[in-house]
Formats: sequence, structure tokens, C-alpha cells
Amino acid sequence: MRYPASEKLEIIRLVEQSHLPVRRTLDKLGIQPARFYRWYDRLQTGGPEALEDRSPRPRRVWNRIPDAIRERIVQLALDEPELSPRELATRFTDTANYFVSEASVYRLLKAHDLTTSPAYIVMKAADEGAEPFVPMKRRTARAASGGS
Repeated sequence: MRYPASEKLEIIRLVEQSHLPVRRTLDKLGIQPARFYRWYDRLQTGGPEALEDRSPRPRRVWNRIPDAIRERIVQLALDEPELSPRELATRFTDTANYFVSEASVYRLLKAHDLTTSPAYIVMKAADEGAEPFVPMKRRTARAASGGS
């Protein structure tokens, strides 16, 4: 069960003022000793504000590419615009000894509007020697079952 900061502070004050031993008071309140001492340590080190619930989210994503590395990748892309994201990732990994995937480089370039469209070769459907596409006739249910 989660307790708001005000209740945590009230529980700490109750335990401090109780004439019973700490563990017995905590048993009567239904609070685990480890939890109480964690609250108590927070109160001692950070004051009442430290009793507020903290966000369970990590402060930073574990696999995020650091900003300094991102800047170096963008600079490499600006210095060598003819390289594809795959080639940039390989070049950066080889020269900087820091592995970056092709997908990460592509997303980074796209975020900085540095991606280019691939060159397409336009082919006509009626080129020489090409046979026209003729769809197969559908088989009827009767033909599929073998009957006449």
C-alpha cells in the first residue's frame, strides 16, 4: 500500500512518541520495519519533502546515445553527405570505437532532416521482350470438386 508523505510523517512521529519498542509499535500499525526505516532515513537526510513518492521511471533511458556522440554523428554526416546511414554507422563505429546501429543513425539523420530519397530506376511495364500479364481463370466450385 502506498502512503502519502503526510501519513508517512505521521507514522514516524507516532513511532517516535510511542512508549512501546519500535518493532512492537510498527506491528500494531501494520508497517514493515524496513519500510519504516527507509522513510526515517529519507526524513533525516532530506526533510519532509523527501517522503514524497518518487517516479518509478528511470531518469534516463539505458540505451540512449549520449548527446556528444549524437553531435559527432551529425557532424560526420554533414562532412560526408554521400554516405548512406549504413556507411555512416560503419565509419563511425570504426573511427570512434563506439557502436551505433544503422537504424539509430537513420533516425538521427531523419530528426535533423538530413536523409535523402534513394535514387529510383523507373522501368516501363511494356519494355522490349516483356510478356503482358495474363491472370489465370478462376476455378469454379464445380471444377474444384471434380464434378461435372
